[in-house]
Amino acid sequence: MTGLLMVVVLFLAVFAAAQIMRIYELSVKVRQEEEYVVTDKDNSNQGRLMLLFGIGLVVSFFWMVAAWDELALPKPASLHGVQIDQLWDISMGLIVVMFLIIQPILFWFSYKYRGNKANKATFYAHNDKLELIWTIVPAIALAVLIIYGLTTWSNTMNPSTDEEPMVVEVYAQQFKWTARYSGEDNTLGYANIRLIQGANTVGVDTNDANSGDDFVATEIHLPVGKPVLFKFRSQDVIHSAYMPHFRAQMNCVPGMETHFQFTPTLTTAEIRQDPEVIAKVERINAIRSAKGQELYEYDYILMCNKICGSAHYNMQMNIVVEAQADYDAWVKEQKTIAETL
Repeated sequence: MTGLLMVVVLFLAVFAAAQIMRIYELSVKVRQEEEYVVTDKDNSNQGRLMLLFGIGLVVSFFWMVAAWDELALPKPASLHGVQIDQLWDISMGLIVVMFLIIQPILFWFSYKYRGNKANKATFYAHNDKLELIWTIVPAIALAVLIIYGLTTWSNTMNPSTDEEPMVVEVYAQQFKWTARYSGEDNTLGYANIRLIQGANTVGVDTNDANSGDDFVATEIHLPVGKPVLFKFRSQDVIHSAYMPHFRAQMNCVPGMETHFQFTPTLTTAEIRQDPEVIAKVERINAIRSAKGQELYEYDYILMCNKICGSAHYNMQMNIVVEAQADYDAWVKEQKTIAETL
């Protein structure tokens, strides 16, 4: 009902605007004025409005930064995440600086050089020095950004570590995630969608010698400071495994295996003590408490970042980063594939 009401209101607004324009056109004809002749007064009004809009644009930028900055992610909880954030900060810093230089100049010039019959434009055909400057300077800036970005991408996708990474499979299906750990041999057993049957929800080949010590979990646990190699599969459509707190994302594609490796650097308990996170949780719980809802506790999370269907919004799984001893204790509680199938 609300949607229909909004459509009706929008239609009436457009209709009213059209009628106002029509009344204006008729009034011009009654006054016997030339309808489409632009006067100096019109140019002055438009110039002032343009300048006013430019001021509003810049002011609104600072207002939005102040109002919404608290909604941004906290500091990265992975080794490569620091580099990702540095690349983001440098890129956005350059964009913001150029925005704050160029936009005020554009709007000021639109006002200063507005149309006036007493003024005559200067014909300025060519200037080699200016063209060289506005070609070379942006080219150098973009080249530096691109090279820096490619270096960051290479370091992220090809991490160098002397320690063998722990292998974990993340299996996607509408609309849930399942984690499969590689067990003591750190080698995942063969799996195929055609082998899915009964309790074997991820299609593990039980005849494969590497499958016996694998185990399946509905929550991801990771030891802090240890590299983890995630291998992704999808059962049905393209999903996207997105772990925002670790600055990690990889598509899960039916019929193929993708991978992503990172090293978690902050435990769940540690990130909960971060002042920015504490303030965020307090704001959220103030809203939830006012609505009589259950209080929120900050967790790392895996979510789907592809619109994969009707329940896409709810396709998520908790990620727990903990000390090695706590992780080992959790592993001992899990039942292996050999014990469950």
